[in-house]
Amino acid sequence: MTAVITPFDDEGSIDYGAFWRLTRYLIDHGSTGVVVGGTTGESPTLTKVEKVALFKAAVDAVGDRATVIAGTGTYDTRASIELTERAADAGVDGAMAVTPYYSKPPQEGLFRHFVAIADATDLPLMIYNIPGRTARVVKVKTLVRLAEHEHIVAVKDAVDDLDWTRKSIHALPEGFAVYSGSDAMTREIVRSGGVGVVSVTAHLAGDAVRAMVDTAVRGDDEEADRLDASLSALNTALFAEPNPMPLKGALNVVWGSVGEPRLPLIPASDETVGQVTDALAALVGE
Repeated sequence: MTAVITPFDDEGSIDYGAFWRLTRYLIDHGSTGVVVGGTTGESPTLTKVEKVALFKAAVDAVGDRATVIAGTGTYDTRASIELTERAADAGVDGAMAVTPYYSKPPQEGLFRHFVAIADATDLPLMIYNIPGRTARVVKVKTLVRLAEHEHIVAVKDAVDDLDWTRKSIHALPEGFAVYSGSDAMTREIVRSGGVGVVSVTAHLAGDAVRAMVDTAVRGDDEEADRLDASLSALNTALFAEPNPMPLKGALNVVWGSVGEPRLPLIPASDETVGQVTDALAALVGE
């Protein structure tokens, strides 16, 4: 799946037409689904009304061709529940809830937060575990407890610690889906039992990311390693500055206008955008 950006126009408003076209483009180029309103979508700067409108636009764009996962988690449990209910009404296929940030809740608080969101609707729920942005990791024991809930079915793992991830995959019940939340980690996470990736790189190289994941899932290690190596420079360049700054800059060059990030993010430097486009050109030229 792709963690889709939110395009803006010259006035800083959401460009829903560009979002619709980009979502279709992603599905045409390898993605089996999109995650809307996540980190890459600049969720902290989006209003509730904008998020719900994006959910509806994504559902309309993909139809029955792919899955739409709505990013509904915040640091406020009540607000997260309300947004998840609105997402369900919009017709999405599932929801993603990030670890509550800033307030640093204890593990029991995290557990109760996610359970409250999962109880609110019948939507399948993905936990988004990204301690680098939230200052809290959902510990393995907490994930195992959460996996007992019938609606909590997956985790997007952006812990960036392969040993930790391997331990969590081993501890979690069979059928609970672990997705890589870091493109650079996808190959090893799938090798360890993960099912795929919620990708940033797929905006620019979706077919290559899909081929790498498919070969990795099939167990074709040699080809998966080759494809992963071919994506390495692009994965690195896309995170040379805070995401999605480099990605938006590159999309403006190679895909079409998606505007600038909203403050407090700023446009990526010309040097970084050049690194991304050069890495993409090298990948396409292989």
